[in-house]
Amino acid sequence: MFNQLADRFDTIFRNLRGLGKITDSNIQQTSREIRRVLLEADVNFKVTKAFVKRVKDRAEGTKVLKSVKPGEQFIKIIHDELVKLLGEKAKPLELGSKKPAVILIAGLQGSGKTTTCGKLAALLKKQGKSVLLTAADVYRPAAIAQLQQVGETVDVPVYEQGAGDPVVICQSAVEEAGASNTDVVILDTAGRLHVDGEMMSEVQEIAVAVNPHEILFVVDGMTGQDAVNSAEAFSAALKLTGIILTKLDGDARGGAAVSISEAIGVPIKFIGVSEKPDGLEVFDPKRIVDRILGFGDVVSLVEKAQEGVSEDEAAKLEKKLKDATFDLEDFSDQLKQLQNMGPLNQIMGMMPGVNQKMMKVLDLDDRQLVWTKAIISSMTPVERRDPTIINGSRRMRIAQGSGRTVQEVNQLLKQFAQMKKMMKKMGKMKLPKNLKHEMIGLN
Repeated sequence: MFNQLADRFDTIFRNLRGLGKITDSNIQQTSREIRRVLLEADVNFKVTKAFVKRVKDRAEGTKVLKSVKPGEQFIKIIHDELVKLLGEKAKPLELGSKKPAVILIAGLQGSGKTTTCGKLAALLKKQGKSVLLTAADVYRPAAIAQLQQVGETVDVPVYEQGAGDPVVICQSAVEEAGASNTDVVILDTAGRLHVDGEMMSEVQEIAVAVNPHEILFVVDGMTGQDAVNSAEAFSAALKLTGIILTKLDGDARGGAAVSISEAIGVPIKFIGVSEKPDGLEVFDPKRIVDRILGFGDVVSLVEKAQEGVSEDEAAKLEKKLKDATFDLEDFSDQLKQLQNMGPLNQIMGMMPGVNQKMMKVLDLDDRQLVWTKAIISSMTPVERRDPTIINGSRRMRIAQGSGRTVQEVNQLLKQFAQMKKMMKKMGKMKLPKNLKHEMIGLN
C-alpha cells in the first residue's frame, strides 16, 4: 500500500535531512520534487498544485526561524500538510440513536462493493451490533448468491427477494430490521460498468425511500484518477457521507487516496487492506501519512498485537521467558498469532524507521511462516520441547516430513536459539507491565 509514494518521499527526506538551512532555492527544488512524486502517483493535478503551494507558503514562513535541524522542520511541514490533505482525523460512522441505522453502499461494478459490504458487517458485528445485509443488486448475475456467500462467511443474515424492485427490496429490508430490532441494515445496491443516468436514478430513488444515515461510495483504489472522476459523478447525484477505498493491498500508487477526499469534499472512512473478512480498516489520516513517510504506525501495530494475544496469554509467555522454558511449541503459537495480525509486509510497514529499501532487502514472504510451521509440526513433542536433542538423523527426518530442506531445518533451529536468547533478555527488562506484554505479543 502506497509503496511508490513511500519510496519517493524517502528519497526527498534523505536530501532534506542534510539541509543546513531553509532557503528559496531548496524550497523551490523540494516543491518540484514533491509535485513530480504526486503526479507520478496519479494524484489529481489540481490537488497536487494546491498542496505544493501550501507547503511552499509554510516553508517560506519558516526561513527566518533559527532551528538546529531545518531539514526536520521542512519534513514536519510536509507531514502536517499531507495529514490535512487526507482529512486530518478519522471520521467515524454516524449511525444515530434510532434502530435500525441504514447504510447505503454505492459504486461501480468491479470495485469490490459486495465483498466490502461483508467486511463492514463483520466490523460492525465485532463492535457488538446486529447487522442485516440486503441484496438490492438484482441485475448482475449471481450477485445475490455472492452476497449470501459473503453473509455466511461473516455469519450475518441476508435479506433478498430475488429479481424484484430494488427500491421495494430496500424498504422491506429496513422494515424487517425494525421488526427484529436489528441495529444496522447495509444495502448492497447495483453497480454498473460505467456511470450512467439509469443507475443514478435508481440509487437516488432508494436513498429517498429509506433515508439512509450513511451513503458510502466504494471505489477501487487502484484506478487512480478514474476513481476521482467516478466519485465526482456519484457525489453530484447523491449526498455522499463517506468513501471506502478498496484493493489498497495491491500495487496501488496511492493517487486515489491522496486526491479523492479533497476533490469532492467527502472523507475517506475505510480502506480495504486484504481479501479477508477482517480486511477493512478505519482510515486514520495521521496513521496513513506516518506509514507513507516511514514514521511507522506503532498504535496500529499494538492494536493488532492486542487482538491476537490476550492479557493472560501474554502473562503466561512472560513467565516462560523468565523461567527459560520457552520452546518450539510456544514459537509455533507465536507464528500463528503473527499470521492473524496480517501480511508481513503490512506489519513491517508499521515499524518506525522501516523504509521501502529495507522492505526490499528483507524480501518478506508470508509463505515462510507456513513452511516454518510445517517444519515444527514434523517434530515430535519431545523435540519441540528440547530442540538440543535434534541431531543429524532427526534433522533429515524432519526435513522429509515437512517437505523442506535440511538447510531450512538448520536455519530454523539456529534462528530459534538466537530468538530465545533475545526474548530471555527482554523478559528481564524493567518495562511497564502493559508495554512488556504488548512487545512480547509482537515477537
